[in-house]
This record gives sequence, structure tokens and C-alpha cells, in this order.
Amino acid sequence: MKIIGRYLFVVALATGIWISAKAQPHAGATRIAEMQQQLAGHVSDSEEVNLLNEISFTYNKINPYEGIRYATRSLALATDMNWKFGIARANSCLGANYYSLSDYPNAYNYWLKALSIHEKLGNKKGIANHLHNIGNIYLSQKKYKEALEYYENGLKTSKDAADKNLVTHSYSAIGNVYTQLKNYSKALEYHFDALAIDESTNNKGNISSDLMNIGFVYNEQGDYPKALDILFKALRIKNETGDKNGLAKVYNTIGNVYLNMAKADAGQTNNLHNAITYLDSAVATGTEIGYLDNLQKSYENLSTAYRIGGDYKSALHYTDSYHTIKDSVYSLENNEQIVKQGLKFEFEKTRISDKLKLNRQQIYTYSGFVCIVLLAGFSFFIVKERRKSEKLLLNILPSDIAEELKTKGVTKARYYNDVTVLFTDFVNFTSSSEHMEPQLLIDELHACFKAFDEIMGKYKIEKIKTIGDAYLAVAGLPAANAQHAECIVKAAIEISRFMTDRRARLGDKTFEMRAGIHSGSVVAGIVGVTKFAYDIWGDTVNTAARMEQNSIAGRINISETTYELVKDKFICSHRGAIPAKNKGEMNMYFVEEAINA
Repeated sequence: MKIIGRYLFVVALATGIWISAKAQPHAGATRIAEMQQQLAGHVSDSEEVNLLNEISFTYNKINPYEGIRYATRSLALATDMNWKFGIARANSCLGANYYSLSDYPNAYNYWLKALSIHEKLGNKKGIANHLHNIGNIYLSQKKYKEALEYYENGLKTSKDAADKNLVTHSYSAIGNVYTQLKNYSKALEYHFDALAIDESTNNKGNISSDLMNIGFVYNEQGDYPKALDILFKALRIKNETGDKNGLAKVYNTIGNVYLNMAKADAGQTNNLHNAITYLDSAVATGTEIGYLDNLQKSYENLSTAYRIGGDYKSALHYTDSYHTIKDSVYSLENNEQIVKQGLKFEFEKTRISDKLKLNRQQIYTYSGFVCIVLLAGFSFFIVKERRKSEKLLLNILPSDIAEELKTKGVTKARYYNDVTVLFTDFVNFTSSSEHMEPQLLIDELHACFKAFDEIMGKYKIEKIKTIGDAYLAVAGLPAANAQHAECIVKAAIEISRFMTDRRARLGDKTFEMRAGIHSGSVVAGIVGVTKFAYDIWGDTVNTAARMEQNSIAGRINISETTYELVKDKFICSHRGAIPAKNKGEMNMYFVEEAINA
């Protein structure tokens, strides 16, 4: 009981720290505002490049998409000036922001460019920093031998440059490799060496990362009390410094510790609850900044936690989310294969072209005629199959995203400021499905979702996906729509009426539906290489899910934000401030009917 009490005290303490930090202005955002004000004044080109790079690097921990935008501007200006150091710094910032988004191919590309420039300039600090960065990419891909080689070269260069900060980064990185290799004594040796130097220079950002690394090792060793003690110290400092990447990592690691404790003692439901609470925080923070690497780890842990707790529906949902993101996070080798296949294709195309030139004089012969017929038939087959592929692609992706994927081979994630998200699910679906034959269940889901799809198409709403019995759609992307909230509410009313009428006809052979809606901003893009999916992320999506969870059968529950956008179009009833998971109390409204309906 004393141990449980101690953990509850630590949880309360950490929660208090988190609330306190949330109430304070974000340190990084304040610094960005100051630099943006300087940028608006009269500055030289070199000062502008430096400010743009500094803003980009600060955004790396808060909003990597904005970081990429500023670094791109910096790179263009530095290139016009032919300022090598500025170009290297801009490439470095681009690499850092892409790394935060777990876009490792782009991060690798930009960091390699920066490393090359620093080598030509003879800048030891720049060389050491980018050897370390590239080592991070190899570590993320679980290529430990290559990672260790880059880290050790980085450590040697850091010592030559007499830069304590870079030395501690190399120590920490090498310690992380040894952790993955399960050489825990060696890992702790390097991590404590890093901590000693960082404490001597009072580098809070590094200290918190050192503590997090040490806590992770203790967790791997099964020393959970020691791990929690040190991780909550790291959490406090991460909150103070406003490092959202670090916060996502710490939340996930604390959640994992509690999860391991729950596994060790199945009777401790409190540990399972704590695990889910901190993992939810990791997901919320990781989603906010698009931190895919940590998100997939959090999803994996949440899937395990819900499975242990017997909530198999939630476990399946997080398993699906884990595998979707995993395809994207570990896609470096896949990208290499794509490049190789592309080169092979170009070689074969050139070889065939040359061969056709050599045999040009024979095209009037019988054999040439046969070849032409065969080629014509083959071309017809290719065109037919391409049309089928394009139709399938348009069923998976929005048309402009599909076009970008066809022409460029890749698509970039996009930020959309004004959208409205709809979540629906079927009430008591799990218990209802137990009384239906599997094929009848699938047939009924298909009939319902087919009708939903048709209604979404009517209002030019983008269906994102179905997750079991849940349906997710968004209005306002990829094409902007000033009436995004109105369109979603109209569609929600139609699908609600469809389900009510269907329930009246079929009774228990179909389901009751509830819906939730929220408006705001999201990030949208493709994740995965195999079985890829177009998806949306952000707090708006989480809040829409909370609206759905707090709705009831047959009703459409909307947030105050959406209400303000549609109050002149629809009659809504105020439900009051209702507690929402991880959101506190939120004003919610039921949509009753359209005005002058």
C-alpha cells in the first residue's frame, strides 16, 4: 500500500506540474515572436538568414511544418547570397524539422548536404553535429553498427573542437545504442557521463534528456520505482523548457513503465489506468507536432494496455494505428528500393529504345508488323490497367493528392487551418455484433457506410477512413470551403435520419448511431509505403472524437467552436459544460434542426 500511495503522490505531483506549465506562455513561442518582430525590422541579408534559421530551429520543437517553411526561405536567400555557412545552417534546420516529423529520407538528405559543406569549410563543430544527426537516423532504422560508427566519429570530432555540449550529445547517443543492444551497464556509463557534464554547465534541456535516457534504461532493467523517480524529474524540466518532442517521449516512457508494472502485477488496475493516462498524453502531444516515431510507439503501448484491460475494440484500433504509422517511420529502405527500381526501369527503357533504333529498317517486315500488333495490344492493356489503377487511387485519395502522387511520386503533408471534422460510431456495437452472424454484420456495416459515402459526396466532404464501426470525415480539405461546418452538420443530419429510418424498419438487425463534430485546424497527408493511407492529425481530430464519445444515440453533438460557425443556420440546444477525456470541461450542443427547415 505504501508503494501504491507513493506512486499516486508522484502522479498527482506530475499532473500539477503539467497544469502549471500549460497555464504559462510557451517559452519557445515567446522567443519566436521576438525574432519575428526583429525580422519585420530593417535587417541585413545575413541577419535575415540567421533569424529565419533560428526561428526554424525553435519551431522544430513546437511546429515542424512552420519550421520547414522558415528554413526554406532561409535556404533560398542564403543560396542567392552564395553564403556557404548560411546554406549549411538552413539545410541543418530543414533536416531537424523533417526528423521531428519522422521523415527520415528528407532529414538524411538535408543533413548530408550540411555535413558536406561543413567539411569543405573545416568547421569541426558543424561536422560533429551532423555526424551525430546522421547517426540518429541510422539508430531510428535500427542499424546499430552504422549508428555507433557515426556517433564515435562525432565524439572524436567534438573533443577535438572542445565543445562540451556536442560531447554530451555524443555520449547520450552512444548510450542509446548500447541500450538497444541491451548492454545496460555500458549505456548507463555513457548517460551518467553526459549528465555530469550537463549539470556542470547547467544545460536544462540536455539534463532532462539525460534523465529521460537513464529512466528508460532503468525501465528496461525492470527497476520501475527508480525509473519513475528519474522520469518525473525529466518531465518537470521538459515542461519548463517547452520541449514538446521531449514531452511526447517522456509521457510515452512513463506510460510504458506503468504498463510494465501492470504486466508484472495483473491485480494493479491503478497501474494500467496510469499507463493509459500518460500514453494518451503522449499521443496528444505527438499528434499536435506530427511526431510519428513516438506516436507509433505510443499506439503500440496503448494497444497492449487496452488488451490487458479487456477492451479489445480499443486495442484493435490502436494496433491498426500502430501498423499504419510504422510503414511510414521505417520506410528508408523502402525508399532505397524505389530508387533502385526507378534506375532499373530507366536502364531497361534506354536499352529497349536503342534496340528499336538498331532494328528500325525491319519494321516493314512481317515480324516487325507482328511486333507492332503486339505492342499495340500491350499498350491497350496498359492503358486499360492504368485507368483501373487511377480509379482505385481516386477511391483511396483526394483527386489533387492522387495527381501529385502520380506526377511526383511523393506527396507532402499539408496544414489546413479551417476545417470541420465528423466522427460517428454505432452505440453498443460490440454487444450488438455478438448476436449477428459475421456475414450479416459485415453486410449491414457495408450498407450503412455506403449510404454515408454517398451523403458525403453530395456535400463534397472528404471521407478519411472507417475504424471498425467508427466513421471519420472532414470538410474544408483538400479544397478550401468557407461553409465547411455547415456542410458537415447537414451531412450529419442526413446520415442520422438515414440510420433512424433504417432502425425503425430493421430493428435489432441494424444499429443506433451517435455523432460528434468539431472545427479547427488539422495536418493531412499520406502515411505508409505499403497499404498507405490518407489521414488527418491534430487536436481538432481528438476533440471531434471527444464530441462523439459524449453524444448519445440518435444525436449530433457539436463543440462550442462549431456552434459559433453554424448557430445562424441550425437550431441547437446547449448541454452545458461537460467533462471530456484529457480536455477538461467543454461546452457542448445538440443539433436539433436546420433553421427554416
